Amino acid sequence: MQDKVPTGLDRKETEVYRHLDKSRLPRHIAIIMDGNGRWAKRRHMPRVAGHRAGVTAVRSTVETAARIGVGALTLYAFSEENWKKRPKSEVDFLMRLLSRYLKAEVTTLNKNNIRLEYIGRQFELPDDVQERMEWARESTSHNSGMTLTLALNYSARSELVDAFRSMVNAASQNGGMEHLRIDEDTVARHLYTRHLPDPDLVVRTSGEMRLSNFLLWQLAYAEIYVTPTLWPDFRGLHLLEGIAEYQKRERRYGGLNHWEAKTDAPARIKIEK
Repeated sequence: MQDKVPTGLDRKETEVYRHLDKSRLPRHIAIIMDGNGRWAKRRHMPRVAGHRAGVTAVRSTVETAARIGVGALTLYAFSEENWKKRPKSEVDFLMRLLSRYLKAEVTTLNKNNIRLEYIGRQFELPDDVQERMEWARESTSHNSGMTLTLALNYSARSELVDAFRSMVNAASQNGGMEHLRIDEDTVARHLYTRHLPDPDLVVRTSGEMRLSNFLLWQLAYAEIYVTPTLWPDFRGLHLLEGIAEYQKRERRYGGLNHWEAKTDAPARIKIEK
């Protein structure tokens, strides 16, 4: 009997989905959404047109991930560097686009049982944007399916700085600095992503081979999948193709694969009695 195909997948998505091992889906997928500017430039359009077109890619990717049962999806939407280095007109447009996206998509998120969260220094965003973000989060807080996390005004280095500040502050309120104990578990509990498992798979669009200051702690053992597809052209089908590639790999976490374990095992000497 064929596996049941989730409702909503198109023909091409269904074809790829049928070849996936449903027991080995990534629990958490992180995506570096890149290529909006190049997409617009190739069409002789302003950069903001690429950002606007990218919203369709977000919708398709989010819905497909939720339909197939991915537990968590994190999208690198707006970096701290974007905030500081892009022209003010572009930043202002991105803030308006974010507000419109949240207002328009809450119904779809609820329909797909998706809970919305955020990571990044949200307090630095405009007040009206923060209010819309909180409204959208609260509107989806009852959902029990996939967790969609938007990384907004996010920097992995800033996240680590904030984590260590949080640890120091917690120690100072709990008997003083002599009680400060730092290990990997402690750091993880103070990260923005403490409510999420570390990503199993990170996808980067546009063919660039870098992490761009994204989830540097959490991606330590993630599989990396790079596609030349520019973000506005990315769809649920491309996500499924990335998962298919992920499932071809053997995750070792610093250990040996099965073949290496056999060939590197010490020889056993049989002693005659």
